[in-house]
Amino acid sequence: MPLSQLTLHNFRNYPELRLNAVPGFMVFSGANGAGKTNILEAVSLLAPGRGLRRAALRDIAYQNGPGDFAVAAQLGDVHLGSGTSMEAPERRKTRINEAAVPTNDLAEWLSILWLTPAMDRLFTEGASGRRNFLDRLVTALEPSHAGNCARYEAARRERNRLLADAYPANHSWMEGLDVQLARFGSLVAEARDRMVSALNQGLQQSDSRIFATPAMQLADDELHSEHQLHQMLQHYRPADRAAGRTIRGPHRTDLLVMHSAKQQPAEKCSTGEQKALLFSIILAHADLIAERRNSRPILLLDEVAAHLDPQRRAALFDKLAERGGQVWLTGTEPELFREIPDSALHFEVADGTVRQR
Repeated sequence: MPLSQLTLHNFRNYPELRLNAVPGFMVFSGANGAGKTNILEAVSLLAPGRGLRRAALRDIAYQNGPGDFAVAAQLGDVHLGSGTSMEAPERRKTRINEAAVPTNDLAEWLSILWLTPAMDRLFTEGASGRRNFLDRLVTALEPSHAGNCARYEAARRERNRLLADAYPANHSWMEGLDVQLARFGSLVAEARDRMVSALNQGLQQSDSRIFATPAMQLADDELHSEHQLHQMLQHYRPADRAAGRTIRGPHRTDLLVMHSAKQQPAEKCSTGEQKALLFSIILAHADLIAERRNSRPILLLDEVAAHLDPQRRAALFDKLAERGGQVWLTGTEPELFREIPDSALHFEVADGTVRQR
């Protein structure tokens, strides 16, 4: 279900902003620094996690404001809201129909995917970025995954604290943490494995004439059952104590992507090919969500048109229009979006103001 309205309060460079939205394309054009990406970031905060910039909450609030911010949206008859207060600017609060709920509950109502220029480095930087990327894909389809990841990380932080302590921890205390790590770690690993398998199946059926077809694989040897993961944690406990941290487990997983036609790792492909691989993954994932949840996700595509030649740009817009769903796009020039359907809403963004064209 698409958003029908978006309201911002003290968000980035917008003291106040209210936008009506349509089910199809929402197009924002304007100079760099005008505030286009800020609008997409606001939408991304209607999903669990830290949004498309992964910014600290204090950096999101309007610079000349009191320190709070709010993002609200209308989704059919449902009102979604997320933000901070002046009293607690470092704590994000979420409401659904005015009732306070955990932020992870947003995933029950909305699936949101995004592609940003920063993600161009996904295949060449560290594994943590690829794990975060994969976990966002999983959460969009399996909302409980966000909670399982959070519980795993909380247990791992506590275990690392005990491992780094100069005095050995009580055995039963450490054993209890190992039980938690094994339980939530196995749930996290199994969900990731399901996602990679489902995406690979969808990608094999995709049209490779426009965008490159990737093959995905989890690179770890920790994809175990709960029992096996528990045994591994017990076995490596002496090595973990020597290192002062948990050295093996799902927190070390990496996502490997291969250009199928060239049989070449994504990190060795050209920048354009890497972008094409990302497009293919995002589109396949959107199709998977539509199939499983009977509702297309909201797509946030930041500055994507400028990196495509006219043929691929037109093909992308055709694919998005054919599949339906709500798509929010940004670009510096309105001419980049000439092939977008006439039903789209076009906005001009300049110095924190948004005007419909």
